[in-house]
Amino acid sequence: MLNKLDLVIVIPAYNEEGCIESVIDLWTQGISNVLKNENFKILVINDGSKDNTGAILDEIASTNKFLIAKHQLNGGHGNAVVNGYKFAVEMNPDFIFQTDSDDQFIPEDFKHFWDLKNQSDFILGFRQIRHDDPFRLFITKILKFSLLAIYGTYINDANIPFRLYKTSFLKKLLSVLPNPIPFAPNIFMSVLAKKTNQKLFNIPVIHKERETGEVSIRHMKLLKVCWQSLKELISFRINLNQYITQILK
Repeated sequence: MLNKLDLVIVIPAYNEEGCIESVIDLWTQGISNVLKNENFKILVINDGSKDNTGAILDEIASTNKFLIAKHQLNGGHGNAVVNGYKFAVEMNPDFIFQTDSDDQFIPEDFKHFWDLKNQSDFILGFRQIRHDDPFRLFITKILKFSLLAIYGTYINDANIPFRLYKTSFLKKLLSVLPNPIPFAPNIFMSVLAKKTNQKLFNIPVIHKERETGEVSIRHMKLLKVCWQSLKELISFRINLNQYITQILK
C-alpha cells in the first residue's frame, strides 16, 4: 500500500519555458529541506502553453520522482488552479499548497507556513513589497476595498498564490465554489476562509521581480477581467450565508 502523502504542491504554468526547470528544482529542494521524509508531490498544471513549457515538464518528470505534470487546453490561471486543486484532492494528501510558476516566490518562506499547519485549516501569505507594475498594484487596492464593501471583510492580499490548505477544508471550499469557475477563484477561497473564522492571514512572504516570461493579462484586459470578477463577487454574496453554513458542518 502506498503511503499517504503529507503534501501536494499545486503550480499552474503558462508559457514559462524560461524558468520552469529552475522553479521545479528550487521547490523540489526547498520542500525536501522541510519535509525530511520527502513524502510530497509537485503537481504542475500546464495550461495550454504555446512554448516548450509542456515538453520541459515531461522531460523533468521522467527523472524527478516528485513531479507530476498535467496538461490541459488553455483555460486561464483560475481554471488551472482549480483543476490542480481537484487533482490534488484526489491524491488525498494531508495538506495542499499553491504557488505560481513565475519564480517570484521563494521556497524558504514555505517553512513558516508548515510550522503553523496545525494551527489553522487555511494559511494565507501577504506580499509586503510587491514587485508588479503600478496599474496592477492599483487594481489590487480596489480589490481590497471591494471585498470590504461587499463582504465586510478586509484581506490584504486575497488573491496571492502562496497559500496552504488542510485538504479536508479545501474540499469543502471547492464544493461551494461558483460554476463555471470564476476568473480568480483564490479570492473566493480567501473570503470563505475569513468568513468561516480561519485566523492565519497576512503571513509575510518575499515577492521577487519577474525575470523571465511575461504577464499574460495586460492593462485593458486586466481592467475588463476585474470588472468580471467584481460582478462574480457580488453574485456570490447572495448565497454566502448558505455556503458558510455548509462549510462549517
